[in-house]
Amino acid sequence: MKTALESYWSGKSTEADLLKTAAVLRAANWARQKAMGVTVIPSNDFTFYDHVLDTSIMVGAIPEIYGWNGGAVSLATTFAMARGCQGKAEQDGAPTQGVPAQEMTKWFDTNYHYMVPELVADQRFQLSSLKALEEYREAKALGYDTRPVLLGPVTFLKLSKSKDPALKPLSLLPKLVPVYLDILRRLHDEGAQWVQLDEPALVLDLDDAARAAFRDAYAQIAQALPDLKIMLTSYFGDLGDNLDTALSLPVAGLHVDLVRAPSQIYEVVTRAPDDLVLSLGVIDGRNIWRADLGELLDRIEPIATQRGVDRVQVAPSCSLLHVPIDLELETDLDPDLKSWLSFAIQKMGELSALGCALSQGRGVVQAELDASAKAAHARRSSPKVHSPAVTGRTAAITREMMKRTSSFATRAALQRKRLGLPPFPTTTIGSFPQTAKVRKARSDYAKGIISEGDYHDFLREETARTVRWQETIGLDVLVHGEFERNDMVQYFGEQLSGFAFTKEGWVQSYGSRCVRPPILFGDVSRPEPMTVNWWTYAQSLTNKPMKGMLTGPVTILNWSFVRDDVPRSTACRQIALAIRDEVFDLERAGARMIQIDEAALREGLPLRRSEWKTYLDWAVESFRVASSGVRDETQIHTHMCYSEFNDIIDAIAAMDADVISIETSRSKMELLEAFKTYKYPNEIGPGVYDIHSPRVPSVEEMTNLLKLARQRLSDAQLWVNPDCGLKTRGWKEVEGALVNMVDAARQIRQISAGKSGLH
Repeated sequence: MKTALESYWSGKSTEADLLKTAAVLRAANWARQKAMGVTVIPSNDFTFYDHVLDTSIMVGAIPEIYGWNGGAVSLATTFAMARGCQGKAEQDGAPTQGVPAQEMTKWFDTNYHYMVPELVADQRFQLSSLKALEEYREAKALGYDTRPVLLGPVTFLKLSKSKDPALKPLSLLPKLVPVYLDILRRLHDEGAQWVQLDEPALVLDLDDAARAAFRDAYAQIAQALPDLKIMLTSYFGDLGDNLDTALSLPVAGLHVDLVRAPSQIYEVVTRAPDDLVLSLGVIDGRNIWRADLGELLDRIEPIATQRGVDRVQVAPSCSLLHVPIDLELETDLDPDLKSWLSFAIQKMGELSALGCALSQGRGVVQAELDASAKAAHARRSSPKVHSPAVTGRTAAITREMMKRTSSFATRAALQRKRLGLPPFPTTTIGSFPQTAKVRKARSDYAKGIISEGDYHDFLREETARTVRWQETIGLDVLVHGEFERNDMVQYFGEQLSGFAFTKEGWVQSYGSRCVRPPILFGDVSRPEPMTVNWWTYAQSLTNKPMKGMLTGPVTILNWSFVRDDVPRSTACRQIALAIRDEVFDLERAGARMIQIDEAALREGLPLRRSEWKTYLDWAVESFRVASSGVRDETQIHTHMCYSEFNDIIDAIAAMDADVISIETSRSKMELLEAFKTYKYPNEIGPGVYDIHSPRVPSVEEMTNLLKLARQRLSDAQLWVNPDCGLKTRGWKEVEGALVNMVDAARQIRQISAGKSGLH
């Protein structure tokens, strides 16, 4: 799908080619599930980009800027909403002017990104896409009676936003429900007996208005379509104080996540009506560890016996979107580790085994149960997992290791004197384009086609060219480009003990962007320096400051498949110590600035506010363990992606980084309000252009964003940078955007100097 999408976007293939590839993939996935014994097969779980975006299109929530005038929504308009548009491609309904992409943010506490629906006070909803119906028909024609999946109306509105602060998206529910009734009626008329409505908002902290919205929406659905069975699906946490609401809704089934919240099963089973079908999410849809099938059966067999197997389903905890596809493709993994793992196909096998055991008895799957138990025991006792030295060092962490020597004000004065930067200093977040040429060189080296010496010569050449170019356009603080790095987490994990890596373990992050999360299977330590040689080479090419670039412990943790046999906090502190060692080595080598990216700090935030403090305490402590051992004059930077900062501003301040760079371009600097209200004392680089879109913003556009930033923060605090790394972009767009960014910084310096009376 990734290949087909990128071919279409680049103009190398047609829309018909893309649609054909999509149909072939859907058919193959339905056939695979059927063959593996999955008895409830979903449809409408396919998307070209994002299922929330698909829902926006389905209900006609398409902002005016995209030029849609009703009727069918073209792929060009869909991708303009997802990626922005320069206005060059004009297809049916496509925008004729360049437009930015919609805002993008993290899906609950995962590393998947969704496109945030944008609503207005006079919002009109209408059924604008029959994708759910068409894919149901498509599956039916192939012989598969599927259960269509839709994002539920309340969660859709809870995920939405408006530029009008007075508008509460849930107030639009009366306008939205008729559209859902329309598509549900069409699905039922077509033969669908069940429809799955995903309402993960049920695991959030909800107020009375949100709970009332659930009751109103589902009462209308039940009244209008009394014969249609709804599987109400929650995931990512405990229903908790929303259980009463969930059980009061007139639905035929309820799915609960028993991986994230295993203890909730007792109250759910006790209080659920006898005729309610319970879908038990016992196979982990978020992680890659093999289930202990016998242990799971011990938990769910009594439920099946009590309620009857026709009113119990076994399922993944959530969509399998978040795990790789097939473990059998991994031919180079350590055999012991591989025996402990389960990817999407293997998880379907686990589900089938559980289903057979419940319906026919354990004897029919005894071999599977024995193998599962053996793997679980081997993992618990393996010396590959446990290191007494790491355990001891982690236990010896002290509060003093988490503190900088002096206050920020003292440090900032020393750093300004040492660095000599102009007002509104310009920099980038770290990476530069990983072109086809770079990827080919890495692949050729891995395959033995070129020697290590030739590969390193190539990397030095790319690095030198990039450093020279940054100097030419006038950037103030440089980066080396990270051409030697395959991924900001994988690069470090490959050099740390306790991590393993796959070859084909891809999962979607957004659109066609896929990542291969490392597998954190054991205790973590750093055998030797990881970045010092490349930083030293890059700094030797210039007199300007060269940032040392590291990924922070919380991000490494949150972007990995983590251990489930120790607390996440323990694993994070182990990683923090390894990064601390690297920070020390960079400083000793002469680094004046070291950036420790914590792009994923907020995405690890628990969904329930009552659990936030515990997480933020150990997350901030881990960052400070990694960053706090340097001298006052060494400037520590960090970077965070796509986060709502208002709720965690105290924790961000507690990190005590000298400079933080953040994504603010898509939100038009709205995210800076948190830093203004809090009176954040340290320095900030608000992203002035969106690197997730291929469009090149103008100098005027970026200057206007900086003007908005100056309304919220002092000039002395502000840095100028993109909102994220440039790895996924092409050089042509990067060159245009960064030249414009440097010009925007020059203009804002002139404006600032004029306002202050300086000439």
